[in-house]
Amino acid sequence: MTLIKSISGIRGTIGGNPGDNLTPLDAVRFASAYASWMRERYPGRRLKVVLGRDARLSGEMIQDLVAATLIGCGIDIVDLGLSTTPTVELAVPMEVADGGIILTASHNPKQWNALKLLDSRGEFLDAAAGQRILELAEAEAFDYATVDDLGQKSVRDDYLKLHVDHVLDLELVDAATIRKQKFKVVVDGVCSSGGIAIPLLLEALGVEVIPLYCEPTGHFPHNPEPLKQHLGDICREVQQTGADFGIVVDPDVDRLAFIDETGEMFGEEYTLVACADYVLSRTPGNTVSNLSSTRALRDITEKHNGSYTAAAVGEVNVVAAMKETGAVIGGEGNGGIIYPASHYGRDALVGTALFLMLLSEKQLPVSALRASYPAYFMSKQKIELEPGLDVDALLAAMHQRFKDEEVSAVDGVKIDFEDSWVHLRKSNTEPIIRIYTEASSQQAADDLGAKFISEIKAARAAL
Repeated sequence: MTLIKSISGIRGTIGGNPGDNLTPLDAVRFASAYASWMRERYPGRRLKVVLGRDARLSGEMIQDLVAATLIGCGIDIVDLGLSTTPTVELAVPMEVADGGIILTASHNPKQWNALKLLDSRGEFLDAAAGQRILELAEAEAFDYATVDDLGQKSVRDDYLKLHVDHVLDLELVDAATIRKQKFKVVVDGVCSSGGIAIPLLLEALGVEVIPLYCEPTGHFPHNPEPLKQHLGDICREVQQTGADFGIVVDPDVDRLAFIDETGEMFGEEYTLVACADYVLSRTPGNTVSNLSSTRALRDITEKHNGSYTAAAVGEVNVVAAMKETGAVIGGEGNGGIIYPASHYGRDALVGTALFLMLLSEKQLPVSALRASYPAYFMSKQKIELEPGLDVDALLAAMHQRFKDEEVSAVDGVKIDFEDSWVHLRKSNTEPIIRIYTEASSQQAADDLGAKFISEIKAARAAL
């Protein structure tokens, strides 16, 4: 069982001992710390926070604990109930709120949950704010409201529709153009809130929806991370139904992956490439993705005469780089689309609409669209960490081993070879080292990943 405290929030497995897992006491403690930070940031103000959750089994319990804690701290809450991460991000400024909390462990299995913390712009907190909340949680110097100053709760159940309306109003989204195509699409909602939100958007765009695992029961039917090895059911469903393509999201709907009409993965790395191709064709400019994302985005950006920037892994880092460079689109290679004309957060609904516009204009099958992009292949592997292992020393040892190559230490260790690269980094959300590789064939990428697993084991043994 695990509890991970980071600047981006608190994430852990449900049950067990306080301080070691995400227990009710831990949920209350970190919600109290967030409230204390807000009071420091906005002294003397009556505060408001937006709350929402995905459909995982512990979601209602954790949200009730967080809501009651904030009310006890004298903070008003707007409860969206079952929602998505990007919906909560949009709701914060729409409600003129001072912050937001999303109860979701994103792609993690059902035993996990988390408090993901937002600022008044509906964006994830920066490092300084996150560190201050960790300090306040450690000190436990909380000051709760008296009975006359308790917060108030309001409930909103219309924000998924408002989110869809927002997407339809984007300048680069033309619903009439999409409706003319009469697309038929399979949607895998992994039994979470994406099973409601994505069909709601598609139906508004005149798309025929074939639902797969769209009941938000919280009993995930497969590993919720949208990777090829977990998606056999939707690949078969697309083939058997003759659908134009398939859509897969993670439980909180900030990651987006596509299946082509033959039942093959479009490649979650290419979700951002395709959406960027469409946006750049209409609004030329710059792009940003993280160090673990495909080189294909750089190629597409340069094709449209833009400039590409690689940021450290983490949405907050990508957003910061996007603001610095004035990027018109960016995101992460895990299928996360950040489109500033909408908001600075990964949003599968926005990505879906942009992809549908691209298909409508290109008039190509999804497989042909994929074949039109530079052919890179990625392998994503990981090694679980032993308790007490000095991961920083291990990564430093890997840096030293490959010092004669082009090496970046901006975030972990990234080693660029002539026709491939490998990125090694500690996960911010799980006790693992992630090993991302990219090469000109899948076999080469897999082999490079296997090679570096051996290299890490050798370096670990030498420490």
